This record gives sequence, C-alpha cells and structure tokens, in this order.
Amino acid sequence: MTLIPLLVGAAVAAPVGWLGWNTYITQKTAASVARAAPPRGRFVQISTGKLHYIDKGEGPVVLMIHGLGANLGNFDTGLADDLARDHRVIAIDRPGMGWSDRPEDTDASPRAQAAQVAEVIDALKLDKPLVVGHSLGGAISICLALDFPDKIRGLALLAPLTMPPTAPAEVFDGLKLPSRLMRRVVSETVAIPTSMRMAEQNMQAIFGPDPVPADYAIAGGGLLSLRPESFRNTARDYLASGGSLGFMLKGYAGLKVPVEILYGKQDQVLDYREHGEALVAKHPQIKLHLVDGGHMLPLTHIAETAAYIRQACPA
Repeated sequence: MTLIPLLVGAAVAAPVGWLGWNTYITQKTAASVARAAPPRGRFVQISTGKLHYIDKGEGPVVLMIHGLGANLGNFDTGLADDLARDHRVIAIDRPGMGWSDRPEDTDASPRAQAAQVAEVIDALKLDKPLVVGHSLGGAISICLALDFPDKIRGLALLAPLTMPPTAPAEVFDGLKLPSRLMRRVVSETVAIPTSMRMAEQNMQAIFGPDPVPADYAIAGGGLLSLRPESFRNTARDYLASGGSLGFMLKGYAGLKVPVEILYGKQDQVLDYREHGEALVAKHPQIKLHLVDGGHMLPLTHIAETAAYIRQACPA
C-alpha cells in the first residue's frame, strides 16, 4: 500500500515550466524504476491482459493478494519463502499493479477484481487454494469467497478492509480524483515528484508504528509505485473500493468457507476494532487473531504472519 498526497490544483494552475520539469522527473524516475525493479516472476493471460505472478514451493496452495497501491513484492521479502518450505505459494500483481496489465476502462471494484482472481485460479489450475488477502486484497478475497466459494479452501486475511470505514485514513486523500483526465494529468506531472519528497512521512503513516524494512524499495516492491500508471490505477482502485462493500455486508452471514483475520492492534490505516472485532461480534464464525503491530504485517511481522497462515492451512 502507498500514498501519493498532492494538491490537485497545482497541476492546473502551476506555471508550464514547472509542470514540464515535473513531467521530466516523472519520466526519468519511471524509467529508472523499470530498470531497478523488473518483473521477477512469470505471466499468465487473463481477460485484463498479462498478469504477473510468482510461484514457489510445493504442497497445499496459498494464493496471496496484495493491497492498495502495492504489488506481489509485499509478500516476497521473506513471507513467501517461509511458507514455500511446505506449501506452494502463488503471489500475484493485481491487474493494473506491479507488472500486470489492466485496460483503463476495466471495472476496478473488489467484486470485479475477485472475478479476475478466479480467472487466475482457473488459468493456473490451482486446487482450492487458501487465499491470503492483505488490506484491499482482503476485500477482494471476501468477494471471491462469496462469488466463487467452490474454487477456494478458505480465507486467511491480513488487516482486511471489511466494511465502510467511519473515518477513512487521511493518507489516501490525494487519491480522490474521480476524473480520468485529472488522474492522467496529475500522474504525469506532480504525483511522483511529490511522493518522493514526502516518502518518509508517507511510509510512517502506512507502516507505523513498525519501522519500514530496509529492503522495502526493491524486494518489497515499493519503488514500483513511482510510475504514472501505478498512481492512476491506485486512484481507480481507491475510488472503486467502496463499490462492493454493501455486497460484502449482506454476504457475511452466508459465507461457505472458513474465514480468519489477523490484525495489528496499532494499525494506523484500518482500525482492528472496526474491521475485525465489530465484524466478528456480528458473525462469530469468523475467527480474529491480534498481534502487536501496524498495517503492513506481511513485511514487518513475517514469522507471526507465516505461523498464522500455516495454522489456517496445515501442510
């Protein structure tokens, strides 16, 4: 998950020379990122185009879906390798993120993305994977369980978005760009330079109170957010994220697969009391696990996260 806070008005009213310089910086940065963090896995064809994924290990299948503004690198700083000792681990770049394709007019709602994940399961011939969804990936996983229960074994969610937040985190305010044109202009000019200037503040908001891992930029995929297409698709995902929450709220009582949730008690992005405890109070068939930590558990609490996933999917 990543933040690109910015002042939209700056992209409209700023001097042409200043915008030109920012456009140059954006293009140069995107080219550098592509060289520094190239695709690390394989590709499979689905309806949105090529989808990038990694495939490690043997055993019961674990399918991992990352959160907002992220990519499969969030699972590949140690968690995937830990689980791959006794599981087959598939981690994907969601359509439009990392190195996966997504046409501009594609439905970006969690329910639509769940259908795309179902295509991946079919294309790779995965035998009822345990689905591990982080943050927005958790909402997508829940939609997958509701629409395609026969394709999966269960859900082991990490800090998932489970209901409409009462107070959305301010860290995402810069993504509120409903106009396609505005997303295009902002992404090609001020978004990336602003993100680089505010990188430390942004990461503290997302990772806190946990420290940002030293290998986050490359191994964790953090650099890949510094590309115009990543910003545009992150903004689209954010704007579309609420579109399936009503469907999810109506569906919890009828879930047909086991669901477990792991939350950090100091999560600064999604409150565990709202998205974990309140949900379990209404639907006690869902199991809640808590640890001391923030939002980015797949990167900051690898051993605890791996143990949690293993108990949900024994080898």
